[in-house]
Amino acid sequence: MSESSRDTVSGAGWGSAEPGSYKRLLPHRIEKLHWLDPRTMWPARNGVLASWFGDPTGVTRGRRVAQRAAAGAPADKVIRREDPDRFSFLVIGDTGEGDEPQYAVVPGLLKAGQDTRFAILASDVIYPAGGIDDYGSKFFRPYQDYRAPIYAIPGNHDWYEDLDGFMRVFCDDAPPLPPGPAPRPLTRAWLRSLLWHRSKPADEQRLAEARKLRSAPEQRAVQPGPYWAIDAGPVRIIGIDTGLLGTLDAEQGAWLREVSRDPRPKILITGQPLYVDGEHRPCAIEGGGTVDEIVRDPRHRYVAAVGGDIHNYQRYPVRVDGDRTVQYVVAGGGGAFMHATHTIARVDVANVTEEEFRCYPLRGDSLAFYSGLYGRRLRLRRFFTLTEDEATAVVADRLGITPARAPSPAARVTRRTRLVASLLGAGRRPDRTAGFRLPVRKIYTQLFSPGSATYSPPFFKSFLRLDVSPEAVRLRCLAATGNRAQEVDPPVEDEVVIPLT
Repeated sequence: MSESSRDTVSGAGWGSAEPGSYKRLLPHRIEKLHWLDPRTMWPARNGVLASWFGDPTGVTRGRRVAQRAAAGAPADKVIRREDPDRFSFLVIGDTGEGDEPQYAVVPGLLKAGQDTRFAILASDVIYPAGGIDDYGSKFFRPYQDYRAPIYAIPGNHDWYEDLDGFMRVFCDDAPPLPPGPAPRPLTRAWLRSLLWHRSKPADEQRLAEARKLRSAPEQRAVQPGPYWAIDAGPVRIIGIDTGLLGTLDAEQGAWLREVSRDPRPKILITGQPLYVDGEHRPCAIEGGGTVDEIVRDPRHRYVAAVGGDIHNYQRYPVRVDGDRTVQYVVAGGGGAFMHATHTIARVDVANVTEEEFRCYPLRGDSLAFYSGLYGRRLRLRRFFTLTEDEATAVVADRLGITPARAPSPAARVTRRTRLVASLLGAGRRPDRTAGFRLPVRKIYTQLFSPGSATYSPPFFKSFLRLDVSPEAVRLRCLAATGNRAQEVDPPVEDEVVIPLT
């Protein structure tokens, strides 16, 4: 097994001289997304409009589900597969920027996933707005050599064009919805409709050419809608659609309660995680209740809840009743720009402490990555750039923890390293977040966290492999840095065995 970032600096991908083979997979022209560019932000405006003028996702989703039911999709939305009692599958979250970080995941994914039965894309398949014309370079091309079906749940970005592209690709070429009834003038819904971003007609020839890249019979996957359940071997995998604002409509909530009554052990795949960045986000259901209440109910036998949306890896083993533990996982490292982990304060949530918490990239590597980025952007490299050892040392000092990978004994925590860590929003112990530090962290994470990651390796991307047996599920987070060494033998950054009995 290859070294991981928890073992050595080189295992993290720092200082590698041999680039990966992923560059051969890249299209000739790469569209680089810059998330502070108005040309990128304007097509992605529907989330803001929904928060201001009311969220139409539930109504639109209901029409989508009715459309699929009329076309013959199963009423219970269950995909019944013929997998053996022992099988493996992949989970890849937040993939579709279509640039180097996304393609850098592919060689290791193909290596680690060559014997898997299927893959699941967990949230934000296509950036920036889920457009159908983007599927060629951001879905069909990167995964053309994965010889098994790929299922998906949408993220908020896939909803920015009312899910038209997602439904065509994953739901048996479902056509665009006809316009609904016009809202009454001068209402909130009417104001929303004036500014709402809508999908463009697809370039049918371009789409047909893209489909050829994943046209083999063994690659075909048809799902009943944007949310579904998969019965595979001894487990039921349930995928839910959290829409634009991270909630479930009443119809989907009732369905989730019903399919959760099945006696098999279950794994939830959700567009937004239930535990993330040291916080509990239970996901409200219209009409009352939360998704996490359903997950915690011992009668439903959930063993894990995996969510995308946040572009890194995190794991929280939460004891929910007695000695029963549910593994809450963030798995959004499949290709989009990296969300920092160094901004996560010392973890103390739901009886999960820093000792049980896991993340990738490690906080020190995250801080070193962003210090180098801002050093280049601000042309202050000498001041801003921290070495991997300096970043690890200052994070350990701020959080009061023993780092997973020990820094060099020569690494010193100085006024400069403390100031850089503060300016870049590095987390602290909960009892040390008073004063100016907390606002600085919020400003950094909400405004200045970079939104484009076409940098040189290491990219700190990741994906999950889950090995299922009647007794247990082994969940592993595997890294993709963009370097050759991690392509040939993807390092395991985290591993947990989850009992099913």
